[in-house]
Amino acid sequence: MKKLLEAIKANKTLLIVLALIFVLIAIVVIFYQGGDEDTVGASADKSATEVRLEAILSSIEGVGDSRAYVTEGEDGIEGVVVVCDGGSSIMVRNDIINAVSTALGINKNIIAVYAMN
Repeated sequence: MKKLLEAIKANKTLLIVLALIFVLIAIVVIFYQGGDEDTVGASADKSATEVRLEAILSSIEGVGDSRAYVTEGEDGIEGVVVVCDGGSSIMVRNDIINAVSTALGINKNIIAVYAMN
């Protein structure tokens, strides 16, 4: 191992080549990890589902302004969070949960509704 390190130190060209290989590998890893975010659903942009869901929810009486976040995985929708002006009312929460469940065809236990600040 010492001989290898001494050879690398003595040969500047080899040192530069190894450094370039390391940098290229690092760049590939960074770009590969960045591409995974969109497939997992962590994208900063709103999905079409979220936009449609917010439009539906805003038309329900008592909801007011709303934001929806839909988490999607390989098997479909894994969860929905809705934050709205009327989220403190139990009746509005119930209406939202029923609407989201029906619109997306998902189980009610993966829907969470919260009041907006």
